[in-house]
Amino acid sequence: MQGKNYSEQIKSEAIRLGFNACGIARAEPLKTDETNLKTWLDKKMHAGMAYMSGYFEKRIDPVQLVPGTKSIISVLLSYHTGVRQEDGNAPIISTYAYGKDYHRVMKKKLRLLLQYIQNIIEGADGRVFVDSAPVLERAWAARAGLGWIGKNSMLISPKWGSFVFIGSVFINIELEYDEPIKEMCGGCAKCLENCPTGAIIRPKVIDAHKCISYLTIENKGPIPEIFRHKMHNRVFGCDICQDVCPWNRKAPFHNITDFVPRKELLEMKGADWANITEENFNRLFEGSAVKRAKYQGFKRNIEFLLK
Repeated sequence: MQGKNYSEQIKSEAIRLGFNACGIARAEPLKTDETNLKTWLDKKMHAGMAYMSGYFEKRIDPVQLVPGTKSIISVLLSYHTGVRQEDGNAPIISTYAYGKDYHRVMKKKLRLLLQYIQNIIEGADGRVFVDSAPVLERAWAARAGLGWIGKNSMLISPKWGSFVFIGSVFINIELEYDEPIKEMCGGCAKCLENCPTGAIIRPKVIDAHKCISYLTIENKGPIPEIFRHKMHNRVFGCDICQDVCPWNRKAPFHNITDFVPRKELLEMKGADWANITEENFNRLFEGSAVKRAKYQGFKRNIEFLLK
């Protein structure tokens, strides 16, 4: 009964801190995900993301990553927005990068959640993660009942859709665990049908070599010419498979001030993007996830689109 009470208190605190949803799963090896990940890596679908093949055992077994872990708390934070760049012909930035870097925003809240847990449970200890360690966050969120893995490999929440950031707290305390929910994509295949590069080769399997997000962010070399007319004007990341997902049509918009884009960013014209200097890039994207591509990578993407 105590575990149940603690779980309810933790979830209430997560919502109070501003997260949209919170669920808890038992820490144990991810057997199905282990098989799927190994197959994906063996077929070299991770492209130039060599880090995905590292720490394999830690990715599929949370106790290998953080010894003593008994529970994994997953949280969601929506970045869904109805705001868009004003010039329909300008290079398009993925909406997750509109505001401040989500790593910083999420980690600050997660550290407060961990601190709260340590205050109410004697001996509690753990670590927080936001897309910065060998953690299969979508798998844990699905196990915690926060949604299911859609055909585009994104976590889909029945209430919040897929425009959500995921964070995790690995904790050394047994809690009450949530049940996974059933998959509800049904016969819909809009994400597969609308991916302009054919990166979703089959449900839940993404070939990173073809993915616009990979090509414009993680990719360190030139963008292959075969994608010349397939980028749909995307200069950093891609939202196409999420934009067409029916579950995002009814999802509420976020209310996080940190994720609100600068007015200047929304108003930029195509010519502004074409002539962006490194100084303007650093100023416009200070504290933004766009910095991950660095100025040279960002310029490469713009030049590829404009040729």
